[in-house]
Amino acid sequence: MAYIQFLGAAGVVTGSKHLINTAQNGTPGVQVLIDCGLFQGQKEWRERNWADPPIRPREIDAVILTHAHLDHSGWIPRLVKLGFTGPIYATPASIDLCSILLPDSGHLQEEDAAFHNKHKSSKHTPALPLYTFEEAQECMKQFRPVEFGETQQLQPGFGFRFVHAAHILGSSMVEITLGTQHLLFTGDIGRVRNSQGCPGRVVHSGPTEGESADLLVMESTYGDRVHPRSDPCPQLAQLIRDTVKRGGVVVVPAFAVERTQKLLFMLKELMEAGQIPRVPVHADSPMAIQAVNIFLKHAEEFSEETKRLIARYGSPLTWENFFFDTTPADSKKINDSHYPTIIVSSSGMATGGRILHHLLQRLPDPRNLVLFIGFQSPGTRGESIKSGAREVKVFGEIVPVRAQVAALEQFSDHADTPELLEWLRTFKGAPSQTYLVHGEPAAAAALRDSLTNELHWRVDVAQYMEKVAVDGTVTTS
Repeated sequence: MAYIQFLGAAGVVTGSKHLINTAQNGTPGVQVLIDCGLFQGQKEWRERNWADPPIRPREIDAVILTHAHLDHSGWIPRLVKLGFTGPIYATPASIDLCSILLPDSGHLQEEDAAFHNKHKSSKHTPALPLYTFEEAQECMKQFRPVEFGETQQLQPGFGFRFVHAAHILGSSMVEITLGTQHLLFTGDIGRVRNSQGCPGRVVHSGPTEGESADLLVMESTYGDRVHPRSDPCPQLAQLIRDTVKRGGVVVVPAFAVERTQKLLFMLKELMEAGQIPRVPVHADSPMAIQAVNIFLKHAEEFSEETKRLIARYGSPLTWENFFFDTTPADSKKINDSHYPTIIVSSSGMATGGRILHHLLQRLPDPRNLVLFIGFQSPGTRGESIKSGAREVKVFGEIVPVRAQVAALEQFSDHADTPELLEWLRTFKGAPSQTYLVHGEPAAAAALRDSLTNELHWRVDVAQYMEKVAVDGTVTTS
């Protein structure tokens, strides 16, 4: 019997991997992974990155990727390293983003291994990277572009197409036709409507409406929360003005792809409107220029707001007093400055990358501000700081948190519960079964209750390693 097995993002907001196996009655069928993400956050989750999948990678026929974020794409180089040789299907924009995100992830893996070897802080000798920069570059050869709405047949009776998810550039949901069954994997679902409470939208608003599915696999990241509907710009401007007034530095951990570009346009508008002072803005990321160029390349996905901003201000790479620090030397120069400035650096959850150097230097100073504009997964350094930790460990050093810490929740690119319900009400009919993934237990359980009570749908929370038949019945765990 054809089944789906949840190999990740089941009970956690990370490591998305869903295996479809159509083998039945002794026939081999096809084995396809929907997403292939890294586990991030708590140690017990990260250790899953080193575990072999339940089937041999060489037996997987294809990977279908919803979008480029590492919790959905970051395990692809490891899968290839273990023997996977099949195609990896993604939208053109997702492939462009993966071409910078995956090698950068490999570079960070190598840096982490080198750090542990230098300080002898690993139980493995020597400590090895999950995969390298070169291995990540090599896996890009297996990517195959598929346009939105284009049907791709993997074998007779198994086809798929991408439709808009409106989460980030290139993000998609995957509609799968398996015989007479229709499956829908949402990946991450974007905000449903443009509004002041959903600022700086890069891609057009709202996932594709009017869907139809027999079985739905849906994210539940914000299944127990409602995003603020207020315009964040006044609060953002006030936080920056207060920090500059006391001579401090604003440090923003931000995802290098899209979230950084979104924030840069907002800062530019606030400066032009005279709402914040024209202090230097540093986008400190090796991927910054590449990400901006990819962002500008895919105008077909822009929201009207994005089109207006680009028409008015042009490329961020040309703006006066905005700096893109691509080399380590550029990054180090920022730390030599003792004047007010704004530093936007990755990673967004402060799990690695150049943001750690800025936190190491800036966290102990009460004049500074650390501003979070993205989801912080439990177990990450970013979540600890945001939750009020008095000290955190950075590069093995205990660092006191004396800087002001603030968070703006309006920047989320994930639909919240009311937005998800609004989208689901556009379905042509109720799925026979819905499984919730990519959510913390409390969030997934709350969304399950909301869907059950308000839509009267049959909904379950997916369990790690659980197998469910394509007709929705549980086969084994």
